[in-house]
Amino acid sequence: MAAVREAVPEGRYGRTQDQRADRKLRIIGGVLGVAFLAMIGWFGYSYIAGQDVRAEIVKSRIVSDGRVDAHLEIHKDRDAAGHCTIRALSEDGGEVGRKEIRVEESTERIDTVVSMRTTTRATAVELMSCGS
Repeated sequence: MAAVREAVPEGRYGRTQDQRADRKLRIIGGVLGVAFLAMIGWFGYSYIAGQDVRAEIVKSRIVSDGRVDAHLEIHKDRDAAGHCTIRALSEDGGEVGRKEIRVEESTERIDTVVSMRTTTRATAVELMSCGS
């Protein structure tokens, strides 16, 4: 019996249309992937570099059923003024207290302890936002 060939011999007639299309799709996909990564990097950089006031909660302490202390470390430009908002959360995740801290000192780093009154016992303190 004779073997039946279904495809043309490889390398005999050059590249097929499918191979050319696959190559073009790979190039287009690579260019779009690099552009997407560059865009994500740009957004990340502009978000971090664009903030004049940045803060983090170093630690927090539940003082009583109606009060929470939060130790904040604030970094900012020397002449920048702004505010930071923190909130206290209950065990079920509901907000039981909120406080806005004004940042007007002319130093680059501020280390402060903020007391906040709560409506019920809090279990956590969260930094919501900082801005100018």
